[in-house]
Amino acid sequence: MGTGSKVFYAIGTFLALMAVFYILATAWIGEDAYLFGVEWVGAVGLVLAAVMSFMLAGYLDITERRMDIVPEDWEEAEIEDGAGVLGFFSPSSIWPFTMSVAICVLGLGIAFWQLWLLVLGAVFLIWATAMLSLQYGIPREKH
Repeated sequence: MGTGSKVFYAIGTFLALMAVFYILATAWIGEDAYLFGVEWVGAVGLVLAAVMSFMLAGYLDITERRMDIVPEDWEEAEIEDGAGVLGFFSPSSIWPFTMSVAICVLGLGIAFWQLWLLVLGAVFLIWATAMLSLQYGIPREKH
C-alpha cells in the first residue's frame, strides 16, 4: 500500500469517526426542529466526505499496486531519485483557460438557475474539452 492511499484511508477513517460523533452529539442535544434529533446536513456532508475519501483511497491503492516502486515509497530515497520527465505539458495552450471560463459560465447558470446560461456553459465546456484533447491532432494551420 502506497503513501497516497494510506493518507486517504486515514482521512476517511477520521471523517467517519467524526460523522458518528456528530450524529450522536446532535441527537443528544436534539431539538424538535430536527428529524429524530439529528442535524442531517452536517451528518450527510461528513458521511459523503468519508465515502469520497475511501473511494479515492481505494483507487489509489489499486493503481499503486500496478505501478513499480516509486521513490516516494523508499525509506532511503534521495531527491534526485525522483528526477526525470513527469509528462508533457503544453506551454502555450489556451484551452485550459477556455475550459475554466466555460466552467465559470456553467457555474453561473447553476447559481442563478438560468437554463440558457447553463446550456451555453455546457456546450462551451464540451467544445473546449474536445479542443484540448485534439489540439495536437489537428494540423497546425487549423489552430
